[in-house]
Amino acid sequence: MTTFVDRVELHVAAGNGGHGCASVHREKFKPLGGPDGGNGGRGGDVILTVDQSVTTLLDYHHSPHRKATNGKPGEGGNRSGKDGQDLVLPVPDGTVVLDKAGNVLADLVGHGTSYVAAQGGRGGLGNAALASARRKAPGFALLGEPGDLQDVVLELKTVADVALVGYPSAGKSSLISVLSAAKPKIADYPFTTLVPNLGVVTAGSTVYTIADVPGLIPGASQGKGLGLEFLRHVERCSVLVHVLDTATLESERDPLSDLDIIEEELRQYGGLDNRPRIVVLNKVDVPDGKDLAEMVRPDLEARGYRVLEVSAVAHIGLKELTYALGDIVAKARAAKPKEEATRIVIRPKAVDDAGFTVAREEFEGEPVFRVRGEKPERWVRQTDFNNDEAVGYLADRLNRLGVEDRLMKEGARSGDAVAIGPEDNAVVFDWEPSVTAGAEMLGRRGEDHRFEEQRPATQRRRDKQAERDEAEREFNDFEAF
Repeated sequence: MTTFVDRVELHVAAGNGGHGCASVHREKFKPLGGPDGGNGGRGGDVILTVDQSVTTLLDYHHSPHRKATNGKPGEGGNRSGKDGQDLVLPVPDGTVVLDKAGNVLADLVGHGTSYVAAQGGRGGLGNAALASARRKAPGFALLGEPGDLQDVVLELKTVADVALVGYPSAGKSSLISVLSAAKPKIADYPFTTLVPNLGVVTAGSTVYTIADVPGLIPGASQGKGLGLEFLRHVERCSVLVHVLDTATLESERDPLSDLDIIEEELRQYGGLDNRPRIVVLNKVDVPDGKDLAEMVRPDLEARGYRVLEVSAVAHIGLKELTYALGDIVAKARAAKPKEEATRIVIRPKAVDDAGFTVAREEFEGEPVFRVRGEKPERWVRQTDFNNDEAVGYLADRLNRLGVEDRLMKEGARSGDAVAIGPEDNAVVFDWEPSVTAGAEMLGRRGEDHRFEEQRPATQRRRDKQAERDEAEREFNDFEAF
């Protein structure tokens, strides 16, 4: 049964925003007290957060589909809908978030580091929020936006200071078991270690972590054996330790050729050339192993390596190795630049940025003018196309944004197809240019005859007399001219 997973594909869905409510306040002797529809609630986000208690991606291997809750719709009486609950997914320290194309979206290192993998949809405005001096009784509300749907790949790269690399059965698991409190599986057959093991080592005042990477063999960087699956776990280490077997029973192998093969695999994997190396000649408690170690040591030192002779079984040379690694780790930590305080970057919008683009394209052999932009696409998603007043309100907003003027400049004519949004989810309509935007064509928007009837008779007479007086003044001015 699988107990360790370091790479999964995760399908996340944020919550949808709740719809706004179109409602009119009613009470005794005041049947039309004005719009009181509340706003819809925001949809919940899907958030990946580093949790030190999590060490594997196993949960997401078994359950790769995760969804946050939706926002609740608004209600009458100016009651807004409840926001959806964010879905927080704990991930191990060192998790890298990628898209399906392999592009890095986030590198999560450090407890509490988080990344919003899917953004919840906005809640729609109720008609109370849409009311204005000209639009006293909106008969519509905005729809909630759908939440993001994302497919992301999670890769775990172990956060350790030291990585033990070498052939299978070189003694890496035995070494980590005596240097730390880790209890890996130890046996005398190849590929005993199937998952990285992590241990904590104390060397004086320096405390560091050490990782035992499953054995590498020729071709590991191309996927042979287990190497390709676990080479990523050495990327974050400060120092690489070559564990060489001086008592191998395979006649065609020797420490120098083992080192050359492992170095070639690390070179082909890439990105590890600047890591300091230490060579550990293991199993020197065996007489033949001690003799071989003394033979190859001069050649290794001539190549510039620091060489230590150890035995995990007989506990030979372990203290020297512990402090040598601690010294390198301490120097690496001191060389890292200190984290700067959080900086706020302000990126003002360009003066000529209209917030949208209009381009002439071909769609199924027919010309179409495609409008793209955050605002137009969001407004379309929030429009109830079964409500004429809502469609007119959308037309007004697009007109004020300048979409109609831009279409005319691009050569659009009456009856031309206009699409708003991406190709796979666009709203297409036949464009009819007009001086007055859509909702105005439905009548004088914002005036409701029901409210007209609510005004006292004396007030209605005064308003009508004022309209007659204004018309008479305009006529007299025209005659005088």
